[in-house]
Formats: sequence, C-alpha cells, structure tokens
Amino acid sequence: MSEAYWLAVMQSGREVPADRSLDELTVDLVEMLGHPNPRLREDLAYPLLTTWIGNGVYDDLLTGLGDGIVPGLRYGLGHDGDVSVIRRSYSALMLAEIIGRDNDQHLLPESSVLDWGDRATSWYIREQDHRGWIPEQGWAHAIAHGADLLAALARSRHFGRLELTVLLDVIADRVLTPTSYIWRHGEDDRLAYAVMTLLHRNALDPGIVEPWLNRLGQGIKPPRTRGHLEAEWPSPSAGNTSGFLRALHLQLALGVQGRADLRSDEELFAEQPAHRADLLLAVLDQIRAESPWLYRPTTRAKPVE
Repeated sequence: MSEAYWLAVMQSGREVPADRSLDELTVDLVEMLGHPNPRLREDLAYPLLTTWIGNGVYDDLLTGLGDGIVPGLRYGLGHDGDVSVIRRSYSALMLAEIIGRDNDQHLLPESSVLDWGDRATSWYIREQDHRGWIPEQGWAHAIAHGADLLAALARSRHFGRLELTVLLDVIADRVLTPTSYIWRHGEDDRLAYAVMTLLHRNALDPGIVEPWLNRLGQGIKPPRTRGHLEAEWPSPSAGNTSGFLRALHLQLALGVQGRADLRSDEELFAEQPAHRADLLLAVLDQIRAESPWLYRPTTRAKPVE
C-alpha cells in the first residue's frame, strides 16, 4: 500500500482498514519497519502496529506475529554502517511491544517467549552497529531498542531466576564488548532501566548482582604497564561502561517508574527493589574505584555487636 493509504489510516483514528485482510496489512507494515525513510517507519508502521497490538487486534495471533518479527533480528547481522541496522533495531522494538502485551494479558506460551529471548540475546551481543541517529534516516538506536526488549523480557512471568541472571550477563557482555562507538543518545539510561526492571522482580540477591557489578567495574579501570597508560583512556567501551554505571546509580538513588501503558507495571514498580541500599553502595564502589584519587572512601555501617 502507498504512503498516502497509510496516512489516511492514521488520520482516521488508526482503525484497522476493512478493505484489506489483516494478514496483508501486517505484512506491509512489518516490511515498512525496516524502511530507511523515517516517515514510513516511525510515523506510520511503528505507531500503527503498536496501536493494534495494544487494542488487542493480534491477541489471537500474537505468537505468529512474534515469529514473523524475530527473523528481522538476523537481517544483515554483522554489518556496520549500512541501513540493515534499521530492520534489526525496529524488529527488537516491535518484539518488545509483543512481549509487553503478553506481560499484561498472558497470551503467549512459555516456549515462544523463551525462544524469542534466546534469539534476542544472541542478536544483542553480536550487534556491531551502535549508531543512534543517522542523518536523513532518523533513529537506528539498536542498543537502546535492544535494551527495551531486554526490559520487556525481564518483566515476563516466563523468566525466572536463571533467565534473569542470563539477562544480566548479556547486558554486561554488551556494555563491555570493545566498540568504536561512544553512546550519546541515552543508551546507558535505557540499559540501566532494563537492569532496574530486572531488579524490581526481586528474584536476584546481592550475591548474584554484586559480582556482576564487580565485573563491570573491571572494565572502567585503566590498564597500566610500568605506571603509564599504553593507549588513550577511557576507550569508547570503558566510557560507555562508566556512563552505564552512573546511570544505574542515579536510577537506584531516585527510583524509576513503570510504563503508563502497561497495567502490570503498576504492581511491579510499586516498591523499591529489595536490597536497594546494598546495591547502591556496591555501584558506588565501582564508580569510586574508577577515580580513587577523587572520591572519599566508602563508609559502610558496622554491624552492632
């Protein structure tokens, strides 16, 4: 269908047109998700699909819709700097919406969500194109959209302690993997929010989270040989890791809220995460260790004897 056709659908209240089958309409919109023209992708395809998902249009077809979206995560995977990243990124963003619908309505089988989770995490740690904004093509944002997908998975009732631990490890792998890109479009905030979503599940104790934080902390300490730096520091990945830890600290300190359009978030985010105080100190330890000459030592309360 033409751009004019979809503009008319948007202007008529985003209702599902009656002159085409839902299958035909969906195939066209999903194809538009990978289009380099942001008007087609961001102003038409994405809002229409998310509206229809939210209105329950796909409730009986949600598994098939997700199965049709997931292959987009592999499209051009390994390429860096071309338009293929748009297909991968918006496939992740749409899959997050599908899983979000299931989190609210409990429509999907466990097997589908776990399979999509495997495919999503495999894509995320292998994604090489970290561009946020592309001139004339708009947002690519694979890192941010992937974080949104991990946050949706972290909310899923199908993800237990083991799966949530895997998500933590995937986030650490993503943050620490060497890259030439410096994140400057809110990627660190989106990834930190994914971690906060996971922590609000209260399924992981500090014995799991603190070693994970220690691993991240190793990524921001400058390597030294005979007292001097061997290369410019911080590297892009070290800078990204530092920004991520600082974003996580701020979100732990201030608290975060759920999405207004997800009813299930009201309960999930009603209280601060368990062990919040301990985790705040653990994150601060890593931030302080990056520049020990600058910050005062941590003062931890001594147990009463």
